[in-house]
Amino acid sequence: MSATFTETLQNPFFATAGASLLGLVVGSFLNVLVHRLPRMLQRQWRQHCLDLLDTSPTGTAPAERYDLALPPSHCPHCDHRLSWQENIPLLSYLRQRGRCRACGQTIGLRYPLLELLGAACGLLAVLTFGTSLIALAAMLLGWGLLALAAIDAEQQLLPDALTLPLLWLGLLFNSSGLLVNPAAAIIGAVAGYLFLWLIYHAFRLFTGKEGLGRGDFKLLALLGAWLGWQALPAIVVLASLAGVSLGLARVALKRQQLHQTIPFGPFLALAGWLVLLFREPLLGLYGLV
Repeated sequence: MSATFTETLQNPFFATAGASLLGLVVGSFLNVLVHRLPRMLQRQWRQHCLDLLDTSPTGTAPAERYDLALPPSHCPHCDHRLSWQENIPLLSYLRQRGRCRACGQTIGLRYPLLELLGAACGLLAVLTFGTSLIALAAMLLGWGLLALAAIDAEQQLLPDALTLPLLWLGLLFNSSGLLVNPAAAIIGAVAGYLFLWLIYHAFRLFTGKEGLGRGDFKLLALLGAWLGWQALPAIVVLASLAGVSLGLARVALKRQQLHQTIPFGPFLALAGWLVLLFREPLLGLYGLV
């Protein structure tokens, strides 16, 4: 029985279908994470400030619980609590034609998009690495990068609550040389952080402005921990080209002013994922493989 089950898991059709379905479910959870985690952090920061200033209101009822589990999923417009049918990834969006069943307000495109991208991460991981521990690691990294990219795109925030555990997880996976050898992973984490830290301070020294967020340092360190120091040049070049291209396109379309900044995290995340999938041809351009 166990041999038959193992053979079923290794069957290409079942492996890709299973990874895609799992990705849809994870994508649905990522929507909750992207929406709630920044708000959870804001509540914590506000409470910490009140505690430090000793100005916490007394005699008031404790705030209602707000985390990834409670309150249950609901419409952000009318607070309609979603039924289990309305929580089915992607199908519920298509069935309701992108609108809340209770109030008719439009459901943001981020919701189906993250679910589709979550499925794509699972599918591409299995297609690239087969049914292996590397494929599982690639899925975890892809889903984590999706969450970070979406939060940064919406809030210009790369939470330590996601970035740091993913960084340590990359070092843990590579302690046995799963993707790269341990030395390359450790040097990658250190070099990734220091490279953007130096760019940040050099830019501020010459312009008096901040061109990067500190979360970007940690995100590149995370990618270095997973992919090794050899991957950093390709990641930085790809992310920079993508960011500059999108920025110029938005300026040309009059979507933003030339001096306005755009979050760099989504481009780093995309570049890191591409290097994971196409490591040899991309790093071969720099003679690093």
